[in-house]
Amino acid sequence: QVQLVESGGGLVQAGGSLRLSCAASGSIFSINAMAWYRQAPGKQRELVAAITSGGITNYADSVKGRFTISRDNARNTVYLQMNGLKPEDTAVYYCNADGVATTGYRYNRWGQGTQVTVSS
Repeated sequence: QVQLVESGGGLVQAGGSLRLSCAASGSIFSINAMAWYRQAPGKQRELVAAITSGGITNYADSVKGRFTISRDNARNTVYLQMNGLKPEDTAVYYCNADGVATTGYRYNRWGQGTQVTVSS
């Protein structure tokens, strides 16, 4: 089994910063893409940012220039640096990873979610 554990959420004032972390562990042979999604109350889950194993990144238009995704392949960890936070960034943030397990099967896993609340 592959597990994802997130940390770093919290309450911050508008304009502030937070850094989310997500560590993958378990029966990992390889990790391909890692990504952050978010889901606000009453809204669908949406992609925030993604990064490939080679470091190619993709961002939602709403966070470009404010958020930065990065990963440490040696630690199987992905980060999301969030600067210039806005109240509309308030959501539960979920980590996602897909790859190949040591069994040879592909996996796609979600973290448990971490709450980010931005006050105005």
